[in-house]
Amino acid sequence: MGFSVTFWGVRGTIPCPMASHLGFGGNTSCVEVQAGKQRIIVDAGTGLRMLGRKLLAEGVTGATLLLSHTHLDHISGFPFFAPAYTKGFGLRVISGHLNGGPDIESVMARQMERPLFPVPLRTMGGDLSFLEVPPGHSFKLEGGVRIHTAALNHPDGATGYRIEYQGRSVAYVTDTEHVPDHPDRNILNLVDGVDLLLYDSTYTDDEWAQRIGWGHSTWMEAVRIARAAHVKTLGLFHHDPDHDDATMERIEAAAKAEFANCFAAREGTTISLD
Repeated sequence: MGFSVTFWGVRGTIPCPMASHLGFGGNTSCVEVQAGKQRIIVDAGTGLRMLGRKLLAEGVTGATLLLSHTHLDHISGFPFFAPAYTKGFGLRVISGHLNGGPDIESVMARQMERPLFPVPLRTMGGDLSFLEVPPGHSFKLEGGVRIHTAALNHPDGATGYRIEYQGRSVAYVTDTEHVPDHPDRNILNLVDGVDLLLYDSTYTDDEWAQRIGWGHSTWMEAVRIARAAHVKTLGLFHHDPDHDDATMERIEAAAKAEFANCFAAREGTTISLD
């Protein structure tokens, strides 16, 4: 079995299903990593709904969900994830520690309480388990998959992940805010030499200067990180919902001029890491 990454949601903040945005996609963050027989989902944004339908159609009976953090754009697809309601489907939900806040199961359940949602988490028919890991912790999944974590700079905290399988690797680093001229050592260590880096590229440098403190980064910082960490391929991710397809194409072209092996993530695209 192979090692691949499929994008089910590439936007940040809020879905943007306008015709002008659908070339890159309008769903919020959700990435599927297939590592041999393991199905790993990173973030539960609105793209999770369609991924769930595909998993059931394929007869998949279990998955691991890694959450970068619990802001709404990264968890709002969870109540609509059909496999979680399916008897016999095993879903392991793993989150970084929530900075002293409520545990991850409580957070996921709260968005499914009345009057916000009519179906409570406790009625989900799948075999669900919830686990928190401290930033910097590494752990293994079945089938030879190893996962490393790192703390990110984001309001309420966030966690970056590096997934390794059969000598190949992908890193998922969003949401995080950089400090100019001071590369984040946690991130550099996490992504060093990675085959594919997916990085928070929400803004241009000019846009970011007006949004300091919002917890996000830029495509140019993504390039700087990729160069410093000897990343093989860079994927721009977590696109601003105000960036339409024409804007995203300009950003992608500018980034490729700085780092040739670069692309802007598009919903529905699969990248092979074999």
